[in-house]
Amino acid sequence: MCRNIKTLFNFDPPVTDAEIRDASLQFVRKISGFTKPSKANEDAFQSAVEEISLISGRLLASLETNAPPKDREEEAAKKKARSAERFAV
Repeated sequence: MCRNIKTLFNFDPPVTDAEIRDASLQFVRKISGFTKPSKANEDAFQSAVEEISLISGRLLASLETNAPPKDREEEAAKKKARSAERFAV
């Protein structure tokens, strides 16, 4: 999976539409192989991003869990610590 696509479920505060769209954009970039599509492919590319955003939003809204929501700042700190450990010289 693309490292830029983040888990969006079960966070406090909840995921935003912008975060869903950003993840959808990364997904479409990954599967299409385009960072920025040509003019000929722009409409299809943007349409795919919008459709995946809508589907992802519906998925996240329908998921259920008994686990307490994860704190965004705490999760970001854990990722930063793992990254520092991984790339330490």
